[in-house]
Amino acid sequence: MKARYPDSFHTILDSIADGVFTADGNRRIMSFNRAAERITGFQRNEAIGQLCHDIFHASICQSACAMEEALRTGAEVIDRPLNIINKEGKMVPISVSASVLRDRRGKVIGTVETFRDLSAIEELTKEINKGYTFEDIISKNRVIQKIFSVLPDISESDCTVLIEGPSGSGKELFARAIHNLSTRKDKPYVVVNCGTLPDSLLESELFGYLKGAFTDAHHDRQGRFALAEGGTIFLDEIGDISPLFQVKLLRAVQEREYEPLGSTKTVKADVRILAATNRNLADQVNTGCFRQDLYYRLNVVRLELPPLVRRREDIPLLTKHFVCRFNLKRNKKIAGVADNVMDLLMRYPFPGNVRELENIIEHAFVLCHGNVIEIEHLPREFLETSRYSKPVPKADISPLCAAEKNAIEEALRLRSGARQPAARDLGISTVTLWRKMKKLQISS
Repeated sequence: MKARYPDSFHTILDSIADGVFTADGNRRIMSFNRAAERITGFQRNEAIGQLCHDIFHASICQSACAMEEALRTGAEVIDRPLNIINKEGKMVPISVSASVLRDRRGKVIGTVETFRDLSAIEELTKEINKGYTFEDIISKNRVIQKIFSVLPDISESDCTVLIEGPSGSGKELFARAIHNLSTRKDKPYVVVNCGTLPDSLLESELFGYLKGAFTDAHHDRQGRFALAEGGTIFLDEIGDISPLFQVKLLRAVQEREYEPLGSTKTVKADVRILAATNRNLADQVNTGCFRQDLYYRLNVVRLELPPLVRRREDIPLLTKHFVCRFNLKRNKKIAGVADNVMDLLMRYPFPGNVRELENIIEHAFVLCHGNVIEIEHLPREFLETSRYSKPVPKADISPLCAAEKNAIEEALRLRSGARQPAARDLGISTVTLWRKMKKLQISS
């Protein structure tokens, strides 16, 4: 089959940077521009007359063909991401747009499809992001990056680790990363939320019990320490346990041994202990709410995770990550958030930290049926709180500089304007902080 178009038509198509081809109602290719040749590896004379799926071998050819959808609905398909296989057998990521092709009388005679090679963009994105991802943790914040750099050494050491940070800041992600990087990675990883159980239940949950230890103990039951044998036990919200139970836990942490309820026999535990809390345990010790000896046993290595409000530069990165995750989970093709949505996210205080950001994006996915998350898709509570949040920087400041400025201003606020501790929190020298303050016009 030979294309019947004037030479000027081909000249116009060949001047377009994106790949363009037209096909008849049976999906046979009628025209094929120069960019299409470059992206697919097929010459025009090889492609014309062929069925489009024989040229593109696209991931959506059989199940969700863009051209077929355009023919069926009469509506345009815009920027649908997919992968094709080029002539050399290599996978090429592209985005396609398709619409129906009509003659002068309005009769549908086929379809036209444009497609853009996303290989360079994907490679650039990978290059940019590769230094910001560790296991399932994503951050470009200097404090988190410092933790990334020492986490492999901490993981291999088998020492007890205390992770402090506000709720929703990712403490369990760090605990799991430590386990996954350790020599115990092929052994059990057991999580216990200490803040949700009273002493009596927490003791039996951790140490187990023997038949007859109490009224409802009709059989022996292993505790979490036994289930974690050879692996790692993660004691979440350790700061919420009572002073009475702290005494019993001290022996398990210090000696790695315990007695199940109803037993007089000591059980040795080959487990690594990781603990986390949203409280400042040092302050708890000073007020007498937490035992000093238990604190020192837990605090062999201490990781302090900053709240999201002190790592605003991570908000665009995390937003993109959650959009990608929910696209896969919900089989959607949302490209991202609108600029005004990102403005709101960048100035919001995030009392729920990373978990709250994830919930906001998930809520938006439920309501968004287009390609971009808009203001109307956001939770009402978030929008109401955002009205009273700090205004975003002026438009002449780049998003990166705006995030950096917000982070510096927040660090200075938390340290009452003291530059040295603020610089320490940010992971930079005092001289660098002064230079950045001058550049970003931040008053001391």
